[in-house]
Amino acid sequence: MVKTNMYYEDNRDLGHDLHQMNVELLGLSMTFTTDAGVFSKSAIDYGSRVLLENYEPEMAKSLLDVGCGYGTLGLTLSKKYELDPTMVDVNTRALDLTALNAQKNGIQHAKIFKSNMYDEVSDCYDSIVSNPPIRAGKAVVHGILEGSFQHLNVNGHLTVVIQKKQGAPSAQKKIQEVFGNCEVIAKDKGYFILRSYKTN
Repeated sequence: MVKTNMYYEDNRDLGHDLHQMNVELLGLSMTFTTDAGVFSKSAIDYGSRVLLENYEPEMAKSLLDVGCGYGTLGLTLSKKYELDPTMVDVNTRALDLTALNAQKNGIQHAKIFKSNMYDEVSDCYDSIVSNPPIRAGKAVVHGILEGSFQHLNVNGHLTVVIQKKQGAPSAQKKIQEVFGNCEVIAKDKGYFILRSYKTN
């Protein structure tokens, strides 16, 4: 099988191209090390920024970040709102970076492990977030949306970011089917932030 540098694959064998970013997110000074073969290695993705800026923890204490990449969403939200984070991805390099970035940002309690969507996830959470890997295809994106329901506690919430041109209306329809509710809580430069609640 030919190795590619797609961020939604396991890219441990790629050459390295390490970068360090010092950024301000949600009023916090955050440090992220990135590398070749991970999503948005040169800058924090705009969609992730929009999700962070519009996220409300409400009563959440625990958080699952699905497709965590190098940790932008889960680590920032954990630090800002004192959430207990679990972070999963299929990309081993991304997970190694997440572990490094958790250490760099003083987050000692993060659970970080490899999982194809929810395959290795056994617990339930108060909140699930995702900037899903659009380029992995609709089946993967919708798998993340559908699978979230069984891994949320009652009254827990799912928050995702998807561009309109990359399937936000379709995603909204899918979430509505699964949860019976789906609200567009923000729109910014074509990015939609969708939120749903598990009510039973």
